[in-house]
This record gives sequence, C-alpha cells and structure tokens, in this order.
Amino acid sequence: MTGPHPRYRRTLAIPLGMAIATAMAFLPGATASATGLPGTGAVSDVLAAATDGTALSYVVNVRPGHGPSAQVKKAVTKAGGTIVTSYDEIGVIVVHSSNPDFAKTIRKVRGVESAGNTRNAPLPAQSTADEGTPKALSSAQLAAAQAAADAGQDPLESLQWDLPAIKADKAHEKSLGSSKVTVGVIDTGVDDTHPDLAPNFDRAASVNCVTGKPDTTDGAWRPSAAESPHGTHVAGEIAAAKNGVGMTGVAPGVKVAGIKVSTTDGYFYTEAVVCGFMWAATHGVDVTNNSYYTDPWYFNCTDDPDQKALVDAVARASRYAEKRGVVNVAAAGNENYDFAADEITDPASPNDGTPSDRVIDPSECFDIPTQLPGVVTVASTGAKGIKSSFSNYGLGIIDVAAPGGDSTAYQTPAPPATSGLILGTLPGGKWGYMAGTSMASPHAAAVAALIKSTHPYAPPALVKALLYAEADATPCTDPYDINGDGKVDAVCEGSKNRNGFYGWGTVDALDAVTK
Repeated sequence: MTGPHPRYRRTLAIPLGMAIATAMAFLPGATASATGLPGTGAVSDVLAAATDGTALSYVVNVRPGHGPSAQVKKAVTKAGGTIVTSYDEIGVIVVHSSNPDFAKTIRKVRGVESAGNTRNAPLPAQSTADEGTPKALSSAQLAAAQAAADAGQDPLESLQWDLPAIKADKAHEKSLGSSKVTVGVIDTGVDDTHPDLAPNFDRAASVNCVTGKPDTTDGAWRPSAAESPHGTHVAGEIAAAKNGVGMTGVAPGVKVAGIKVSTTDGYFYTEAVVCGFMWAATHGVDVTNNSYYTDPWYFNCTDDPDQKALVDAVARASRYAEKRGVVNVAAAGNENYDFAADEITDPASPNDGTPSDRVIDPSECFDIPTQLPGVVTVASTGAKGIKSSFSNYGLGIIDVAAPGGDSTAYQTPAPPATSGLILGTLPGGKWGYMAGTSMASPHAAAVAALIKSTHPYAPPALVKALLYAEADATPCTDPYDINGDGKVDAVCEGSKNRNGFYGWGTVDALDAVTK
C-alpha cells in the first residue's frame, strides 16, 4: 500500500448484489492537517513547528494509583497546560496546551513517566466528509431476501453467510446469549433507535468519550447524520435482536453498548480510547470490540518519546479493563501486512498531518490497541473460509479468525446470499454491507460474549482460553494466491493448530454455547 488510510478499520460498503472486481475499495483517509502543522516524521518535529499557538491534546503518564501530585499539577500549569481529566487508577492525565514545547518540558518533571501529544491537527480537528458509506438495501431487495428466508429466520438472515460460517445459526438453536452480558462497541457511535438494536441496547453502559472525558448526556453515544455508520454496523453484527425484523446478530440475546470515541471526522485519538476502556472497566461491560487503530500513528514506535506515551496510556487503560473483568477484542487491520515481518513500510502516518513512508519494526512499533498484550487480535476470512485478500496476518500476533468478507471475485458465498461482504445495521433503521477486519472482530467479540453467557463467572483469561480452544483449527492456505495470477500474495507460517493467517483457528459459536 502506498497511500494514507482512514482511521477506523478501512471498511468497504457496496449495494446489495453488486459484484466487485477489485480486492477492496476502502474509505478514503481524511487529512485533517492545519496550516503551520506539517506533520512530518515524529510528533516532536510537528510541535516544534506549531508556532501559531493552536491548542493540542496531550497525555501525561504518572505513577498509577495516584492522582497528579501537586508538583505535577504546578508544572502542567507553568508549562501552559490545562488538565481536562485524570484517570488516577492508571496514572493517565489528559491535558490541553498551546505551548509547542509542552511535552518536552513536562517530561523533565519529577514523577512524570512519559508524555506526548495525541494529535497533529489543532483542537478540534478539521472536518472532512466521509465517502464510500454503505448504501441501504432497497425495499425490493428487502422483499426478495425475506422471501428467501427459511422458517424461523429473521427476514435478512438468508443473506448472512457469515452466521453458518461460524455455526452461529446452530448456536441459536441452543442459546441466543445472556442479557446479563454486555459488549461495548468502542467506535464511531451506535444508533440505539434502530429496531434491530433497541431491544438489546444497554443505555447505562453507553457514553461519549470523544474529548477524553465521559459525556453521559442522553443520546451522546449516537452518530450524527454526517458521521460514519461504522459503529452501528458493528453493533448489529454482534447483537441485532432475533425479533422478526431485519438481520440476526451472532449473539442476539446479549446487550450492546455504544462507547463513542471518534471525532466527527472519524479520528480515534488516545485520550478518547483511554476514556473508552476506562468506562468499560467501570460500567459492567464484559467484552469490548475495537475495530480501529489509535490515531494519528498506524504504528507507534517506543523509541519516540511522544509515541511511547500514547502506547503507555492505551496499554494502561486496556490492561486495567481486563483486570476489571473485560475481554478486549480488536481488528487486525486491512493492509495485508505481515506483523511478524522484520520490517513494514508505513505510508499512512501521521494521518492527521502529512504522511510519509517510514520503515518500522513491528516488534518495536505497535498498532494499538491491536498489538497490545492481552488483546484478542482477529484476522478476517471471506465466504470460502480463507484469509481475506486485505487482512493483516502474522504468526504469534493473530489469535483467531472470523468472517469479515472479501471480493466476490475471490470468494463467493453460496446462494441465496448475493454478496461476499458482511450485512449489518445502519443508522436510521436501515441495513447494508461492509467488509474488513472491522467486521471480523465483532464476530469474535460476539462469540466471546456467548462464552461469557455460558460461563458467567469466567474471568477474561478463561474466556480467551475457551475462545482459542474452541476455535476450529484452520490450516495455512498454501500457496496463498488470492487473485489467481500465479503470484503468492502472502506467506502463512505455523501449524494447523496455530498459524499466522488464522491464529488458533476460526471462531466457533456453537462450541461457545455447548462447551
């Protein structure tokens, strides 16, 4: 890949029945750079150029378990910063400052373990319009799907090839999942008024975290008409109710919560992601789904002091959530990268400035939260059950695989399904297709929720162990020539029981409710 990518996991959306001849057509990346903020290379270089006094956001990491000391508070003020909020349990402080040397200055203060700015664009980030949003199914398409549905199926279930792919249809004969289990969709927001989502929506566990500070105003978790439908689509894949309306989620009996962390432009900044994990940890969420990477860096390199601070902050928050009983599940990404390679060329960072090609070591530069310890990393498969053409991979990085869709030119589902993509709910009571590891991750999160339903007292470590043990071992696809041009498109390493394409295997919803 040679161009910048958008912030969430680059989903594809096309109308029902439309075949696609190319591998994927991703949503374009929004460049939210501001005049005077060139965004080249390290964040520190950007800050040095920010002489116009525009305010940026920072995370300041101190010793966990304590609030910011009087000394740190005084130093923040002296350096031109204003504390927005503080997560004392993990020692993460969110600060706004227009001082271009704020991070450099505050890192020298006793008690500060790391600090860095979370963005290149000024507060708030400039707005850019989304393109490539999914088109809703027409009334004729809805009627045709309903006519093809079998007895006992929701009207659109016949289009959901992904359900039998992980035996979710068989699982539903045994259990739909427990209403005492909640999956938090950390994403662009969820439209809880959708008829397929309203019955299973957990309002008490929903929030807007965009500023890094929880906003519990009623409906704050919903996307506006101008914002991406991404989170609503993900929520439907997980828990669309089996209610005779529309589609069926993988776990249609569990609850789903909207934890909105993206700006109106679709940027997922560190302070918002930290807030999302901390909210989930303290509001009864059992599983989180994370179909995004934390902006503005696709990979955060720990030898850069600013990027290291972002890794520290999100790692502390995700680890805290897991300690509080949350299973965190994340999408692997859609660039066909091998995370186990010696090096990767990242052309997308910083995506809110001016990206430039940089060669990184994925063992030292991390896609967060995807590559964080304890997070379940999910690769995508298509309708034929093999790695999607776009899915990232890597031995020791990928934990499990799940349906995320692919081009019908590569993997075509059996009739009556007409699209190789994944059906989901859309804001405004609609349904449409998207594809990407963004769609694979919620399948795995939903299966984790079914496991939690079956074993309500299981801690995260056991839920993850069962997720891996119950997955259907999927051997390497070798050779992997997805487009049939005679050239190998990716190399899978490992055994049948654990490899770089499918991890421990393809998730199994039936085992989740019977074992």
